[in-house]
Amino acid sequence: MNTYEHSVYLDVEKCCGCTTCLKHCPTEAIRIRDGHAVINQDRCIDCGECIRVCPHNAKKAVCGKLSAMDKFKWKIALPAPTLYGQFENLDDVDYVLDGLLKIGFDDVFEVAAAAELVSAYTRLYLKTEGVKKPAISSACPVVIRLIGLRFPSLTDNIIHMLPPMEVAAALAREKAEKEHPELKPEEIGVCFISPCPAKVSYVKNGFAGYKSKVDTVVSINDIYLQLIAKMKPENDVKPLSNSGVIGIGWATSGGEATAIFNENYLAADGIDNVIRVLDQVENGNIPPLEFIELNACTGGCVGGVMTMQNPFIAKARLQSLRRYLPVSQNFPSKEESGYIPDGYIFNEIPIYKPISRLSDSMAESMRMMADIQRLRDTLPGIDCGSCGAPNCRALAEDIVKKHACLEDCLIRLRKDGGKDGEAENDG
Repeated sequence: MNTYEHSVYLDVEKCCGCTTCLKHCPTEAIRIRDGHAVINQDRCIDCGECIRVCPHNAKKAVCGKLSAMDKFKWKIALPAPTLYGQFENLDDVDYVLDGLLKIGFDDVFEVAAAAELVSAYTRLYLKTEGVKKPAISSACPVVIRLIGLRFPSLTDNIIHMLPPMEVAAALAREKAEKEHPELKPEEIGVCFISPCPAKVSYVKNGFAGYKSKVDTVVSINDIYLQLIAKMKPENDVKPLSNSGVIGIGWATSGGEATAIFNENYLAADGIDNVIRVLDQVENGNIPPLEFIELNACTGGCVGGVMTMQNPFIAKARLQSLRRYLPVSQNFPSKEESGYIPDGYIFNEIPIYKPISRLSDSMAESMRMMADIQRLRDTLPGIDCGSCGAPNCRALAEDIVKKHACLEDCLIRLRKDGGKDGEAENDG
């Protein structure tokens, strides 16, 4: 029974079964059945690729609404650094942070500030004896789920560091409780302003026993218009920003990797490129590396499907914004400079059933694999998608699992029908 709560859903009324999403899903989680797409929840990694490519807007991200924060007495906004790249001619992050206060939040804690702390502790983590290299960043929840489903042998390479969003949520709550002792913990609400649906799933499901400290996740595109209406150049904008080049750099591909101050790294973005890198790491076909940063979205988090702006334009804006910032404004305290606090570490990696596992029985899996290969050899091999599966190999697997039948292959059916017709004419 599937208990994982997803943040990507299908609007069946808008779906016409065009197969566009079918051909772009990185885990082959989509099939076309009865004229519309069907998403296999066990395979879905909430990457948002189907949302990005659907020409009919039939795929959508499910996230929270700003009104969900009304039940809290003290409301804290956690803006992702990606948010800063959404606004034209922005020369001061404080305009964004001040705008968040004006739309109803009581306090703002930058995720970029937490990212600078995570970067500092990651540098320390990589120096720890016994860490398996190359160490793979745990910041992108899509990548973590992808590794669990398609590359389980690389699980030990994942860094056990909580993402900046979670660190920011914990620090923001700690700050609120310290400054407002009259508030009960349950009266403090934390809202993350997210560029992607995967963060929504992360908060909903927790992380291998770890319960998220974020209460609500709202999308950047939902909050954008409200925010821009309040962002007017004024002399009384409060100096709220506490982040630098490193923190804001996390919004784009390579930002996290360069912050470890080590040349032996690799940064890849875009889900297809991520899969290629993981394939090579798994096969040992990669040069010696200390660290690998992987972002499912093109360009990094700026490419998330819940943003407003073209990711390359957003990246250019962030580069301009970072020009006059200090390198970093957040450093571990002297007491914590030699070790990583518990609040930055998670203990276990989530365990998922690998999508390549056909059965819990090895003998049964081998038999099914042989049947799949035999069936695959009888199919056309053109991967047209007309059968409702992304390729011929996937159709063969569906047939062996009794989720489809050989007659679903229209090319084969037409070919066999033509032969029957010829035989009748000859007679």
